[in-house]
Amino acid sequence: MAVPGSLRRQPANRGLVSHCTHHHIVVFLLTFFSYSLLHASRKTFSNVKVSISSQWTPSCRNSTAPELQPYELWNSSHLFPNAEKATLFLGTLDTIFLFSYAVGLFVSGIVGDRLNLRWVLSFGMCSSALVVFSFGTLTEWLHFYNKWFYCCLWVVNGLLQSTGWPCVVAVMGNWFGKAGRGFVFGLWSACASVGNILGAFLASCVLKYGYEYAFLVTASVQFAGGVIVFFGLLTSPKEVGLPELGADEDEASVEEDANRPLMGSDDVDDDDRNYSIQAADNDNEPKAIGFFQACCLPGVILYSLAYACLKLVNYSFFFWLPFYLSNNFGWKEAEADQLSIWYDVGGIIGGTIQGLISDVLQKRSPVLAVSLLFAVGSLFGYSRSPNSKPINAVIMAITGFFIGGPSNMISSAISADLGRQDLVKGSSEALATVTGIVDGTGSIGAAVGQYLVSLIQENLGWMWVFYFFILMVRNHLFLKKFFVKAQFAIGCFYGNLKVVTS
Repeated sequence: MAVPGSLRRQPANRGLVSHCTHHHIVVFLLTFFSYSLLHASRKTFSNVKVSISSQWTPSCRNSTAPELQPYELWNSSHLFPNAEKATLFLGTLDTIFLFSYAVGLFVSGIVGDRLNLRWVLSFGMCSSALVVFSFGTLTEWLHFYNKWFYCCLWVVNGLLQSTGWPCVVAVMGNWFGKAGRGFVFGLWSACASVGNILGAFLASCVLKYGYEYAFLVTASVQFAGGVIVFFGLLTSPKEVGLPELGADEDEASVEEDANRPLMGSDDVDDDDRNYSIQAADNDNEPKAIGFFQACCLPGVILYSLAYACLKLVNYSFFFWLPFYLSNNFGWKEAEADQLSIWYDVGGIIGGTIQGLISDVLQKRSPVLAVSLLFAVGSLFGYSRSPNSKPINAVIMAITGFFIGGPSNMISSAISADLGRQDLVKGSSEALATVTGIVDGTGSIGAAVGQYLVSLIQENLGWMWVFYFFILMVRNHLFLKKFFVKAQFAIGCFYGNLKVVTS
């Protein structure tokens, strides 16, 4: 007889401490800093946009650019006639990166569930570092400026960087179960924000020597990190003889659903759920779940579409915040880079606290909904921030708390919940695929948003950009409510087909 959901939903916090070993700590740190380094290289690009725009624009059309001699040589090699055109192209590069990143996430998730996660992650880190070095450093040293070459490099960079998130979430999901997952993943998901802070710090330290050195430093550190991951990362407990997740929970009925997601939908928690997606093979080796199967798991499409709206806003702050501070308030680029760190600080605190609250409540959706309601007010307040660095930093941190926190929770803890739910019995290799779908869909929304941000800013001004952000946050709440019933119906229909993985 099935145990009622009200009885099964018992806290499993005792497993969090009792099963934690030094291997868990090493895995936590290696995955944390590997993705931090990937984000640091992305942040470098957003932090040096003003310098790049100056370099790509003739000095006579750009008051911030130094006078370069001989002028005839520079005038023959510039890319854009004015700073506005250069800014629009920088927004186009952001869009190109995110579109290729989104496509790569769908592929990387599937590849990660079928190949060694350590190989895929280290390859992506080292290869991406070489591309970043070529884009920002090598081209400047050779004085080679070509728009199509920049676009091609950024497409490749997006594809390579997409290997990071599905792999690190899958590795973390292999090592950490639902016991305290909201808190553990909330703390761990700060890796992106830490990467942003690290990237901003490195860029601001060497920017005075030229923007090419900012790319050089972050690319070198990222390449070294990829080498360390290749030799040091353990992708699952079985590599060191430890029991895999779920082995201990099966012995006690109170932990029967230790890996079931906390989606917050009563329909999905009902006991009449009599369908499952499982493998027909008799061996004990887990099989990778199919892409369409992963899409039809309850909650995947729902959170993917909602995350597209939220990631659009979060990544707009990521890509454009230093430029906005410098452009709108006239602050120096290095000062704007350092001040933008406070948005990530708010995201770190928000992700950790909100993850802990979701563990206590054993529901994630209510925490997300409340946070995003406050996010609307914080966005409205930040759009009217005065020309004061302390006040701007405080409101920026509050905005990061209510936007970055939910974004971190969806991309990490909830993705792990979705990839470890009961419907994937017999096919535990679903984490990377599900994570790729959620983050990939979110990146598509973010890619569209970056180009829209540049267009809205150029034609209507920054205030309308913030109105656009508020609209996207409200759309996130609407999509979650609208699709929950449809997604459950799809899961029921597809689950009844008894799909067999091969």
